[in-house]
Amino acid sequence: MMGNLVAVDFAPLAVLLPILGAALAFVLRRHPRAQRIVTIGTLCLTLVLESWMLVSAWQHGAQAVMIGGWAPPFGISLVVDEFSALMLVVSTAVSLTVLLYATGQGMADGDEDGPISVFHPAYLILVAGVSNAFLAGDLFNLYVGFEILLTASYVLLTLGGTTARIRAGVTYVVVSVVSSVLFLVAIGMIYAATGTVNMADLSGKLADVDPGTQMVLHVMLLVAFGVKAAVFPLSFWLPDSYPTAPAPVTAVFAGLLTKVGVYAMIRTETLLFPGERLHTALMVVALLTMVVGILGALAQADFKRMLSFTLTSHIGYMVFGLATGSIAALAATIYYVAHHIIVQTSLFLVAGLMERRGGTTNVDRLGSLAKLSPVLAVLFFVPAMNLGGIPPFSGFLGKLGLLRGGVDLGTPLAWVLLAGALATSLLTLLAVARVWNRAFWRRAEDAEDPDPLLLIAADGGGHATTYQHVHDVPASRFSGRGDTALLPRTMVYSTGALVLLGVALTVFAGPLFDLADQAAQQMVERTPYIEAVLGAGGGS
Repeated sequence: MMGNLVAVDFAPLAVLLPILGAALAFVLRRHPRAQRIVTIGTLCLTLVLESWMLVSAWQHGAQAVMIGGWAPPFGISLVVDEFSALMLVVSTAVSLTVLLYATGQGMADGDEDGPISVFHPAYLILVAGVSNAFLAGDLFNLYVGFEILLTASYVLLTLGGTTARIRAGVTYVVVSVVSSVLFLVAIGMIYAATGTVNMADLSGKLADVDPGTQMVLHVMLLVAFGVKAAVFPLSFWLPDSYPTAPAPVTAVFAGLLTKVGVYAMIRTETLLFPGERLHTALMVVALLTMVVGILGALAQADFKRMLSFTLTSHIGYMVFGLATGSIAALAATIYYVAHHIIVQTSLFLVAGLMERRGGTTNVDRLGSLAKLSPVLAVLFFVPAMNLGGIPPFSGFLGKLGLLRGGVDLGTPLAWVLLAGALATSLLTLLAVARVWNRAFWRRAEDAEDPDPLLLIAADGGGHATTYQHVHDVPASRFSGRGDTALLPRTMVYSTGALVLLGVALTVFAGPLFDLADQAAQQMVERTPYIEAVLGAGGGS
């Protein structure tokens, strides 16, 4: 039990370490090498701490610590249960691999004197915001986590200051601010109605609020979180915002930011508003999110835009599991969230590698990538099949769990949703197969307006001395020889590590589903979470 107490007492460091690392990285902004060491070291330490917290939560259930020793529900509470600890570990592991990828890209492109000095502090602040949101035990601290995310993500989204990035950043900020204002108004109304914003305390007090008022508060929170999670029809902003950012930024945004919104939806639905009052509406939203998103993906020629639409589409699976309401479906949702963070991030990193090798992410202009870079072909194929739900990958296992939850529910709407989920999975497979066929197997000379460097390489030219005779090719693509120059090892290795992490979800599916089942059981019961907070006694 002592180990249990020590683990939860260190929970604030999951937020504090990235903030301190960001401050030190900013101080070292004129020393890129030291800045990189600080940032990578900070994330490694944070990952070790969060892994310890996950083991502790798995063994002992929900735990809470009250910041400053204030008695609940008046102080700031940080809560570590199986769900939040799993999200912390997955998000930090993904953030670390993306950081290594970004470091390799920066070193290969020779931009150490450019926006990298701003990138590292902003990146760590983003990680701090994500961690704070996952640990938050009260609605206002959850709001603070979202605002930290907004500030850091705007900086990252507009790195380089190009017109397209500034335009996308403005759209992203406007939509996020509207969502945040709605969330803040809802928090004010909840406090006015109950006198508290502590979620464990609210789980009991909201039941005494007038049902009409409850419904208004419920809908306001769902809409605010729905914007951040990019559910239909609140997802219009995402496909135009994410693809304009640098590949590492797009990858971490796609993997993490929408999942923070999904996490908030799951947490509030199970803890604050148990029951089935809005489950029908959520099921309709889930169906539309899946179908509209994947139809948008099929209409895209640009790989990054296609991934942005599949990102939106697969959020629908998570809302489906939440709306189903059973423990089994909720457990499958938890597993699927972890799966999607890893796989979607992997594919966006692969998109960055494809752009370096082929000069573009427009699949109509690509070809011969399997011939030019078999390693890149493997790095694409594994997560693409995972996203498409091909057995035995984790995408198949997660979807199978969600479909079983729908079958167990057995309502007509659930059967319609099952049909939509199956169709979405097949269309996802069609979308990634089209990229596979066009970008990797088609001959480069058969593509539409292919990159000149791609044509030369496909014809057998393998050296930078040949490339230098081609006009309008970025100088960064002449930095060395052959495939190693265009695909730096650090970028390839970090992408490979994330792809292997996605495969590990299949290898260790049994223990992970056990963890997810335990997390779902405790969230549905609510009592372990409530007792951990209201009986925490300042974390002692």
